[in-house]
Amino acid sequence: MKITQLETFIVPPRWCLLKISTDEGIVGWGEPVVEGRAHSVAAMVEELADYLIGTDPRRIEDHWTVLYRGGFYRGGPIHMSALAGIDQALWDIKGKALGVPVHELLGGRLRDSIKVYSWIGGDRPGDTAAMAKERADLGFTAIKMNASEEMQFVDSHAKVDSVLDNVAAIREACGPHFGIGVDFHGRVHKPMAKVLMRELEPYKLMFIEEPVLSENREALPELAALTSTPIALGERLYSRWDFKPILEGGYVDIIQPDPSHSGGITETRKIAAMAEAYDVAVALHCPLGPIALAVNLQLDAVCYNAFIQEQSLGIHYNQGNDILDYIKNPDVFAYNDGYVAIPDGPGLGVEIDENYVRERAEIGHRWRNPIWRHADGSFAEW
Repeated sequence: MKITQLETFIVPPRWCLLKISTDEGIVGWGEPVVEGRAHSVAAMVEELADYLIGTDPRRIEDHWTVLYRGGFYRGGPIHMSALAGIDQALWDIKGKALGVPVHELLGGRLRDSIKVYSWIGGDRPGDTAAMAKERADLGFTAIKMNASEEMQFVDSHAKVDSVLDNVAAIREACGPHFGIGVDFHGRVHKPMAKVLMRELEPYKLMFIEEPVLSENREALPELAALTSTPIALGERLYSRWDFKPILEGGYVDIIQPDPSHSGGITETRKIAAMAEAYDVAVALHCPLGPIALAVNLQLDAVCYNAFIQEQSLGIHYNQGNDILDYIKNPDVFAYNDGYVAIPDGPGLGVEIDENYVRERAEIGHRWRNPIWRHADGSFAEW
């Protein structure tokens, strides 16, 4: 079998999909994207394609190694996301060629389903209690929300009170055992993170995500000492080498690699195995499309330390299209009592509606991160 073509499709709401074709008629799909930099990742896929055309798609480990190590400059979001989508598509091809789901090729699943959580509140949290109750009524047992709007290095306690009010309202509406993840989203700097983490302690959160930006990891020991709440991060880390100092530091309880950013199935499984050796849990990051979610579930099937899965159905970013629009078998993501079953179809287990993908690619997107500013006119982290 030989690879004959790689095609990328920029489709709404903010995704990039990849199709890899072979001379035997078997195709694989991946989702290589950086939110807000989809075209840059597509260009990187096109550059990496030079090596892949004419090669055997089944040599996944070798292809991953060459596409990573064969570039003198390596790593980072664009390179690793392009490599991720390629890797996903190669696993999809191999599973389809053998007639088995990817998790069978990774040793067979160790769980039949996994708990999922739902996003609420949007970028600027509001009416979060009503949205959380709505998700609870649909059977979800956990949600995640952004903690705050923009926040200065040292900000007012009015901002802190707003965060606490939102969390308290969810706790009151959904009960003492409903899972609440609070994402600081890199908007909070260390001085205010110290305040917020201590004040949030009584609400028994599921986790606090990105209490500070990953590049400020030296603050984690001080912050971890302020709370018993599990600390999560990792969506902006892209390889096992990026995660190595985080795990060695011992101050993170949950890692959140994104298999559309962190080198695909091949690399993310290695990252999860590293975390397991440090007794750290995995909650894979996935505010993306249907291929990304299918990839995540294949990994959840074989990663012992995976405990919950993010998914983007109905997320505030999905304007114009949602994850079920691009697949022919939407029942594959049927949620039941807050869980989703591991897909059992060949490859990644999703059947892509290629005609619809091509139709929507004619529209494309130019999604960009919001640019926020503080009251004084200075840039604010989003």
